[in-house]
Amino acid sequence: MSFADATDAACTKCKFFDNHTAMAEAGEGLCRFNPPVSQPSAEAHGLWPVVSSQDWCGHFSQDAMRSGVAD
Repeated sequence: MSFADATDAACTKCKFFDNHTAMAEAGEGLCRFNPPVSQPSAEAHGLWPVVSSQDWCGHFSQDAMRSGVAD
């Protein structure tokens, strides 16, 4: 995808975007494409990256568009 095509790209269109209820009003969600980022201490939980609904990344493609269930 070129930068010229980026206008069609958005995290909300990706099947890996989790419209987390607590963040939905802020227009944010969780990116579930990669595993959670681990934390430095053993007691800490891993964190999923928080993204804006209008963000997009280099992984975005027409194949990653919402199509029901993620692969």
